[in-house]
Amino acid sequence: MTDMEREVDSIHDETYFRELLDKYQNLVYSICLKATQNPFDAEDLTQETYIAVYKSLSTFDRGYEKAWICRIASNKCLDFLKSAKRRVQPAEEEVFLKLEDTKGSPEDTYLKKESREYVLSLCGQLKEPYKTVAIEHFYREKPASQIAGERGKNTKTIQTQIYRAKAMLKKAVKEEGA
Repeated sequence: MTDMEREVDSIHDETYFRELLDKYQNLVYSICLKATQNPFDAEDLTQETYIAVYKSLSTFDRGYEKAWICRIASNKCLDFLKSAKRRVQPAEEEVFLKLEDTKGSPEDTYLKKESREYVLSLCGQLKEPYKTVAIEHFYREKPASQIAGERGKNTKTIQTQIYRAKAMLKKAVKEEGA
């Protein structure tokens, strides 16, 4: 094929392409719009369809142009929808619903605060050395080894004081409830 023949074929292809564009533009757009439900995406997909048509114009059977163009548009839409599922951004509400509630309800927060204050008041009623050890262990939630280290005492001594303080606290709770 000579350069002149190629140029003539190219001109025929471009003319034919313009005819296809004019003839099927609305059909291709409506296919893309129906698939995406978004006019902007439909416009982009319509353009992508016609780019694909133009690139493969020389290999295409002109007797089946409508079916061929519709098939290209459908495939472009399917590819777009598959990739759209991967890049979906969740709505704000969905994000907040999935967040774990670390604080709990206002009622839970109030009850926790109330029970901590109750523990502190009960521990405050004990005599030394049980008072300090009970506050450190039951209110501030420190382990016996940490309390022993801070007070310069043996861990076994602190454990014994915690055990006795716990028994005294149980007795105080029973007396209040009775």
